[in-house]
Amino acid sequence: MNETVTQHQLHLAHGTLPLPTFLPDATLGVVRTLDSRDVGEAGIRGLVMNVFHLMQKPGSSTIQALGGLHRMAAWDGPIVTDSGGFQAYSLIRQNPKMGRLSDQGITFQPEGAERKFQLTPEKSVQLQLSYGADVVICLDDCTHVDDSLAEQQLSVQRTVRWARRCKDEFERQLRQRRMAVRPLLFGVVQGGNHPELRRQCAEALLEIGFDGFGYGGWPLDGQGNLLAETLAYVRELIPAEFPLHALGVGQPQNVVTCARMGYAIFDSAMPTRDARGGRLYRFSSDPASAGFRLAGTWYEYLYINDAKHIKTDTPLSPVCDCHTCRNYSLGYLHHLSKVGDTLFLRLATIHNLRFMSRLMELLAVDNRTKV
Repeated sequence: MNETVTQHQLHLAHGTLPLPTFLPDATLGVVRTLDSRDVGEAGIRGLVMNVFHLMQKPGSSTIQALGGLHRMAAWDGPIVTDSGGFQAYSLIRQNPKMGRLSDQGITFQPEGAERKFQLTPEKSVQLQLSYGADVVICLDDCTHVDDSLAEQQLSVQRTVRWARRCKDEFERQLRQRRMAVRPLLFGVVQGGNHPELRRQCAEALLEIGFDGFGYGGWPLDGQGNLLAETLAYVRELIPAEFPLHALGVGQPQNVVTCARMGYAIFDSAMPTRDARGGRLYRFSSDPASAGFRLAGTWYEYLYINDAKHIKTDTPLSPVCDCHTCRNYSLGYLHHLSKVGDTLFLRLATIHNLRFMSRLMELLAVDNRTKV
């Protein structure tokens, strides 16, 4: 394991990332409706961005002209870049006319695009490093848990081959670039809901050698339930000294469940998307109180457009210290939402991100005390 990985932290070129950590999805180089100061003041320490989308908009040459992702977005903390495997799955596996997957890589032409794009394991690594990523994720062949056994077997075989190519290209790029601080490289464990395939994939990736790993594939079943047994099994397969990223897990209770399994990194668009849609998170009681536990009904959803909030002259959450709750009433947020003012989107997103960052603080204590 790389010396920049310790039990409770990742030491990266752009700062230390405490573990556990929640990374908001800044897919196109922005957490929607917020600037970098808003994000940092909400307690967020790192972001995840997506090569699949960034190579299209604004495009790699533009990112480099603007100084890389950190300078472009005015974000001085760590950035994890996702390789695009999940996006290829959602775009191509569900609509083959949009492109194709082969052993070579992914070829795709999004609707409205004037040209085709090609994403190989080598190109994915090259782009992530050229963008200035602190953590690079290998290109993987993503599947849904309900895909056939044959599809899952092909996915594992391809994911392992691609991971080996990613590792080779990563090492080649490091020799060429001579970076002062070495980025980390994560492999992704695929295999659907088949324990034997998950084992085969994990063992092959461990043999190749990575700094950390991600749980690959959609983490929910067809009914939206967390695939807890499979997630727990993958954690058992990966030695505890390696950080494990629960890719796409962001629903608060699911985050708690996975953190107690030993997952250390989480990312999802859900908290920010929920905020923009008017679903806000709040703790059911003061998390700073001695009796608070992440058990039972420890949090709740508040729906901002409910008529009962119209004249409420108290904060959205009296136990939240975010910019929104320190300065604005619930009734005013309701008003902003009803009139469609964009200020609501910003204030709501700040609040949900602060909820997630406080949850990470609670989980850090929870993990250490084993409560």
